[in-house]
Amino acid sequence: MNRLGLWLSVALITAALCSGGATVAQQRTAGIPSGTIVDLTYPFDATSVYWPTAETFQLEKDFEGNTEQGYYYSAYRYSAAEHGGTHIDSPVHFAKGRNTVDEIPLTQLMAPGIVIDVTAQCAGNADYLITESDFKNWERRNGKIRPGTIVLLRTGFGKFYPDRKKYLGTDERGAAAVANLHFPGLDPKAARWLTENRSIKAIGLDTASIDYGQSKLFESHRILFAKDIPAFENVASLDKLPVRGFSVIALPMKIKGGSGGPLRIIAVINGS
Repeated sequence: MNRLGLWLSVALITAALCSGGATVAQQRTAGIPSGTIVDLTYPFDATSVYWPTAETFQLEKDFEGNTEQGYYYSAYRYSAAEHGGTHIDSPVHFAKGRNTVDEIPLTQLMAPGIVIDVTAQCAGNADYLITESDFKNWERRNGKIRPGTIVLLRTGFGKFYPDRKKYLGTDERGAAAVANLHFPGLDPKAARWLTENRSIKAIGLDTASIDYGQSKLFESHRILFAKDIPAFENVASLDKLPVRGFSVIALPMKIKGGSGGPLRIIAVINGS
């Protein structure tokens, strides 16, 4: 079985395991890489965090109960904006002509992962910008970021989810609320350094945006997406991952022409 085949096998088993709702599961199967599976996805419900101007998640009942024939049946319908809860930003979100969510190659969404932990820097500064120095400090301790890596940024703000006031800096809704957003993000200079000096597949973090809350120009989005590097936002449970030694599988809803969509993302910690 080739490497992609292994990835896809893990993805199928993971989907079966995670459908039961456990956040951490363990699976050992012949021919499949062993490791602890960590669910990095928040459930979608009425508490899911969305941008202040976006439509939030709604689940409505079509039918639930016993039918006239005597068997139980349930069916629901949902609506939501593309960008909310644990989701992917496809490059076309801020870069005309770049990949829509259905065009992102699956091989770009499955790769070895690393965690850059900046919780100490963010603890007293909700507007912290993750810098080039943060990446270089990680490399001094762990070695150079390898080509084809998925980079996850841990700010520590995941502990506040889904408390909008603490997680976003405001629980207000509407366009006026955007000016009151306060949460960490990636410094555009660091985004440029990554695109010019490290060949990463994707990037993600435990806040609502790859740009920090006070961003007006969304430069980190624009820099990354111009190079067709997607971003995962509102990623859960980064505190359960080591700094390296794990793999990421991130499978979004395949919305044709979409600028993003709901994401089921998991990590497999190697050999644990």
